[in-house]
Amino acid sequence: MNKRILIPTDFSKNALNAVRYTVDLYAKLNCDFYFIHVFSFEKYTNNSLIIPEEGSALFELAIADCEKKFKKLLDSLELHNDNPKHKYHTTSSNSYLSEAIKKIIAEKDIELLVMGTKGATGAKGILLGSNTVMAMEKIRECPVLAIPENIRFSPPKEIVFPTDYKDTFKRSELNYLIEIGKMHQANIAVLHLNKKKELSETQLSNQKLLHDILSDVAHDFHTLTESDLGKGIQTFVESRNSDLIAFINRKHFFFGNVFSRPLVKEIGYDATTPILALH
Repeated sequence: MNKRILIPTDFSKNALNAVRYTVDLYAKLNCDFYFIHVFSFEKYTNNSLIIPEEGSALFELAIADCEKKFKKLLDSLELHNDNPKHKYHTTSSNSYLSEAIKKIIAEKDIELLVMGTKGATGAKGILLGSNTVMAMEKIRECPVLAIPENIRFSPPKEIVFPTDYKDTFKRSELNYLIEIGKMHQANIAVLHLNKKKELSETQLSNQKLLHDILSDVAHDFHTLTESDLGKGIQTFVESRNSDLIAFINRKHFFFGNVFSRPLVKEIGYDATTPILALH
């Protein structure tokens, strides 16, 4: 069965970059890509409080404009990489972004949500960094991959996986991480986040379990005793020129405790490395 990937787009350069990155990342797999555009009517009417009814002239104008931009996107993809393994589908919505995303995830059984971390200038609330953070925190149905604005695709050679070993790992949680590692022969650098140097028995047991789960893909273990964990992760990634950060986001645990709120915002607005939030 084809892998089903959802990518919201506002037709900005950044959104196109996120599309191209994902298409290249999954070049070896049979995929159905679903592109969704959530439009507002501000550019079509002077009264932003009036939402045109479906079938009205303004509504049809917005739809036609959207379809024209989708055609341009698909033409661009064909020139970029005409991959016979990939199929593209387009849809638009005038509901809230989070609602539109959840609806199509349910309808199409989406396996991965991909978002660029900045949107078109002046497009209020459409694919801005805050929406990327929203997706990572709120979308629990599938993993979320955030693509920074200026990242150009190159096959990932190292994926950093930060953990404190306090929770038991499930193989199903790590499927996407292992899949990407195998596809690109990438090494998974497991980064232990702990201010203490010694692991408890539970942590040692969870580390061994993780080692067993990752047995089919190259991986190694590293320890970070940096007092500022968020900064430590960034320093580790930058010093090794790592290509991707992946983590398990359990009920806001990771965001709430390991990444401080300012760093969550930094992930959304100024990230320099793609980030995969697993659930």
